[in-house]
Amino acid sequence: MESLLILHSQIEVEINKLEDKIESIIKELNPPTLSIKGIGIISCVGIISEFGDLSRFKSADACVAFAGIEPSISQSGTEYHTGHMVKHGSGHLRYFLMNAADYVFMHEPIFTEFYYKKHSEGKTHKVSLTHVAKKPVRIIYKLESENITFK
Repeated sequence: MESLLILHSQIEVEINKLEDKIESIIKELNPPTLSIKGIGIISCVGIISEFGDLSRFKSADACVAFAGIEPSISQSGTEYHTGHMVKHGSGHLRYFLMNAADYVFMHEPIFTEFYYKKHSEGKTHKVSLTHVAKKPVRIIYKLESENITFK
């Protein structure tokens, strides 16, 4: 048991070293995504690394589709239904975006207002949060492609 505890503490030290390196690199790069209150360094790194080069996307909607946080649509004749999240993108990216949406919704009034608007329409917390997660994707696309900060 003692050897496992020693091994665990050594792994903790290595993780902390890596996180410090990641933090110093991202602060040096200073991506515009960090200017959004509620998106921390680790979330920012995860989102940027999962998206990769945003210039390969033709629009913000393409980024939303890549992330897999868009609703599924089924059409048949005159019937049109939207359903659950399609989830065809990166699971890691969806995790980072949903996690960031939870914090952005608490720290940025525009996202808080949007969340409560969706919630008042009868949407559940998770569905409202998914709608909130789409907004930062569009904003991140704009910020990163034009290299501007969020105001």
